[in-house]
Amino acid sequence: MTDLDSRTDARLASAHPGPAAVREQPPAAPLRPQDDPTAGPVLLGLARTAIAARRSVTEPPDAPAWLHEPGATFVTLTQDASLRGCIGSVQAHRRLGEDVMRNACSAAFHDPRFPPLHVQDLPSIRIEVSLLSSTEPIPATTREELLERLQPGTDGLILSWHGHRGTFLPQVWEQLPDPHDFVEHLLHKAGLPVVFWSEDVVAHRFGVTAWHEPDELALAHR
Repeated sequence: MTDLDSRTDARLASAHPGPAAVREQPPAAPLRPQDDPTAGPVLLGLARTAIAARRSVTEPPDAPAWLHEPGATFVTLTQDASLRGCIGSVQAHRRLGEDVMRNACSAAFHDPRFPPLHVQDLPSIRIEVSLLSSTEPIPATTREELLERLQPGTDGLILSWHGHRGTFLPQVWEQLPDPHDFVEHLLHKAGLPVVFWSEDVVAHRFGVTAWHEPDELALAHR
């Protein structure tokens, strides 16, 4: 091969390069906690840390982006399988991380149904964080219509009437599987007679994604 042939081959090779190496892109970070397998440990860890500190704490610098988006949560505390506190938000009005920490502290120290939690009891507490979906109105002018439209085991329910309001998470269906009992207990929680109904009662449903500490985790903190 002559020098001219070599130079020609080189020019042809540069004009028609071979397949370029494909650079692998890192997977995109989940946009929602529901899609992030680390969401449970992150949210439960924030709740427990905030209770131990008795206040909101600074989130780690590598916290997932969704933690800074608005979110509505309930934090439920149980001790020896009995309710020990439950406080939450039904509408997203602050950052998800801040909402979890504030609700965790409120459930531990400011639930009017229970005395404030002693920090030394924290190791025996089991924490559950429920992330609420947007609420959806349930068109019902009679109690019977509401009962027909409820989805047992799935729907969280909010009942409102002239300043009275009660909220049940979907998890309450585990204790009250009958829709009649579910509604009666919620009316009582709202400060209304269990047989009460009015055509201007306002009902909303919502769903949740919930994460809870396993029983052995609470025991491990003893």
